Amino acid sequence: MAERRSRRTDPDWPAVYQIRVEGHLGHAMTGWFDGLSVALEDGDTLLTGAVVDQAALYGLLKRVRDLGVPLVSVNRLEVGPAPQQAEEGD
Repeated sequence: MAERRSRRTDPDWPAVYQIRVEGHLGHAMTGWFDGLSVALEDGDTLLTGAVVDQAALYGLLKRVRDLGVPLVSVNRLEVGPAPQQAEEGD
């Protein structure tokens, strides 16, 4: 029986995180977070995207610290499996 691989159990799949910081980051500051989507919500900035490992996550958090903006939260998002396409003949 083949072992099922999932984003939670397979270290080769990056986790998706959402980092919320207080205030709206300017364009120059959001450039520090290439590869993450940036959204403004309720006076905060949400940075969302795949993070390859814990070292990369700590690197992102270090950038937040270096910018001097208050960190509100860090959440690992549960990403569902990709939809499976129906095979021919089904």
